[in-house]
Amino acid sequence: MPDDSFLHTLAARNPVQGAMQHSAGRRRFLQAMAAGGAAATLPLELLAQPSRPLSLLTWDAYADSRLHRLWKEQGGGDIRYEIHISDPTSVNRLRAGETSIWDFINVNNPWARNELWPAGLIRSLPRDRFEPLYSQMADKFQMPYKWAMSEDGEDLLGIVQRYETFDFVVNSDVISPQLAKDEGWDLFNNPDFARRYGILAYEDWNVMDICMGAGIHPFKVKTEAEVAKFAETCRRWIDNAAFITTDFVQLNLALMNREIDLYFTGGTYTTAAARLEGIAELHAITPNHGPADGKGGINWIEINSAVANPNPHDRALDFLEFITTPDAAEIIARGNGNLQPVSQMAQPELMRRFSRDELAAIQWDEFDERIGNAVEFDVVPDYDRLYDIYSAAMRARG
Repeated sequence: MPDDSFLHTLAARNPVQGAMQHSAGRRRFLQAMAAGGAAATLPLELLAQPSRPLSLLTWDAYADSRLHRLWKEQGGGDIRYEIHISDPTSVNRLRAGETSIWDFINVNNPWARNELWPAGLIRSLPRDRFEPLYSQMADKFQMPYKWAMSEDGEDLLGIVQRYETFDFVVNSDVISPQLAKDEGWDLFNNPDFARRYGILAYEDWNVMDICMGAGIHPFKVKTEAEVAKFAETCRRWIDNAAFITTDFVQLNLALMNREIDLYFTGGTYTTAAARLEGIAELHAITPNHGPADGKGGINWIEINSAVANPNPHDRALDFLEFITTPDAAEIIARGNGNLQPVSQMAQPELMRRFSRDELAAIQWDEFDERIGNAVEFDVVPDYDRLYDIYSAAMRARG
């Protein structure tokens, strides 16, 4: 087993992928501005070198220098980027006038359809050019795919790429993965595991998880009885946690050292890099059942869109097509040193590029099962009220 310093060399970026309502002052990630290059072979002739860099407001995989270098090598020009603080914060930035700054935005599935498009903040994509790209994706994304379309079904809003589930993690040497899938969130309700689990303090995801553990659909409006059940479960789960941290490396170490047996929130995002180094006892779990339309997990999906910049970059649409090409999609799947599935892995050409060890690291043999047992990520109604309960419980713990 490697020493503690090993895991601390692994990337510890925030996978959320999430609806962090009002979160700008709560959880901070890395922000970066950079100039670089990048591109993959496009099935079209590139235009003259643009006069300004293509500007990305994005999650970390699209900030990978290899992607930018590929784009530039293919004649795509320079790129500047900033990594999100959160989806809703970035939506609000565009609302405040930053459409004139950005050309590309990468957000989780509900935000494009429910917020960006109705507010006129993203561009409609030419369907004849971009719809065929969906035929290269996993079956769940075949057109018309809800989250990629406007509510009236007329406009295509973006391109789907990274997606996964994000639920909890167990030490498989202590808790059988099959038992964990069958028991689901009730493992955290079991008094035998009091002080034997940790919490990765990604607060928006914690709120959703606690809803699941309380037997409540996270994405439906709550009754007063459900809010009361959430409050009781929330206080108990927080009080009974062995420790709470924003660092998933610390939680992985605690699992390895048998200080805890499981933690939430977690998934292959938090375990893949360590599993690739042989720490196979870290096992991401999506429950077989739960209160979300019978499903126990949550499936996040990223949508890549062209910002409605009043001075549109002449390569913005080219870049959206470029990221779906095999070379670019491969980089994004491995973005910034972390493995995550992409929709284009449905294509044999791309799948052949991932080694057996890499696929084992992301538990690929269980991937379809995880997705099938997960409800698609959405905005949480009553989030502010639930968050206030959650934050009060965290303060009370001290």
